[in-house]
Amino acid sequence: MLKKKWLAMFVICSFLGNFISSKASAETVFQAEKFPFKEMQVQIMPEFDYPEDWGSRDVPSLLVGMYGTITNKSGKDYDGKIEIPIPAKDKGFEANLVAEFPAENQPEVQLPYDIDKEKGIISWKPGKAIKNNQTYQFVIEYYTRTIDMRDQKNFTYQLKNNAGMDQLDVIFYSPMDAKNIQVEPQTANNTKSEYGEELYYYQYKDVKAKENLKFSFSYKKDGTESTMEAINKQESSSTQSTSGSTATDQVKKGTSTSNAKQPLIGVGAASIIGIALIIAGFLVYLGLKGHSPIGRRTSVKSTKQKNRSTKQTVGKKVNKTNNEEEKKELRKKLLTGKIDQDMYEEEMKKLI
Repeated sequence: MLKKKWLAMFVICSFLGNFISSKASAETVFQAEKFPFKEMQVQIMPEFDYPEDWGSRDVPSLLVGMYGTITNKSGKDYDGKIEIPIPAKDKGFEANLVAEFPAENQPEVQLPYDIDKEKGIISWKPGKAIKNNQTYQFVIEYYTRTIDMRDQKNFTYQLKNNAGMDQLDVIFYSPMDAKNIQVEPQTANNTKSEYGEELYYYQYKDVKAKENLKFSFSYKKDGTESTMEAINKQESSSTQSTSGSTATDQVKKGTSTSNAKQPLIGVGAASIIGIALIIAGFLVYLGLKGHSPIGRRTSVKSTKQKNRSTKQTVGKKVNKTNNEEEKKELRKKLLTGKIDQDMYEEEMKKLI
């Protein structure tokens, strides 16, 4: 009889243990609806830059940067993985970067990530738990080979969102010297960067989950020179003449075609995508109504700093090849487990 009681107790304890364990595990599963976006900015850049292993320039690159701020509305602190939809099955899809912004006035921290091609999800674990009702900022960057070469170069972009978005901005950067640019849906919002790039942008509020907005973009462009290569040429020839101007000075000169009285939104238009280094040292400002700055590059200030003048100067030297290579090597070591996160962050600080 005593043996049966002990057996029953063992079965009950095992059941409760498994139940508690499965419940704890479930609590760390990412539920997109409980992490809505406070804001999201998507930058879509055809022929902006090419990875080193891209191969033939006969195939143009399409670079996409996603800068998001989510809020933990799960009711408790969350220490699991973040999951964001990406077009992993698109032709030539190549994830290039996942990083988080741990604090103001600090550079982004690159993180290891996983890709589920079947589900179309990129996931990673934040450096620390996201407190309940607190926000978390991140950036994702990837390339695809989805630009069609028939007649005009053209491609479509569809933003898949599994969570609602309070604020969404979608910005298309046309390649340098592109002509016959067409965007759908049509937008009256367009401006030019300091270097002459045509920028087209959309502003949305209260985007519902699964709304999945779709855009198309087409243009004509001769040659295979990337926008970054063209910018580098302009930078090298204008360094002396612009060396004392700040990004704020450039705004005052009227680089935007929109109303100068409107609030300004900062966009990191001239940065090396994938290694998060400022390449041109200035910001392109877009006049979007009702917005504070949300560009999330190292040089771009957070909304709390929108009235402070930037310290980045125009004409910053772009030849940082050595640092770039060292940072790439550090990231490879982190992803392959040769160094841990602490060592990675410590070494990265020395290169900033």
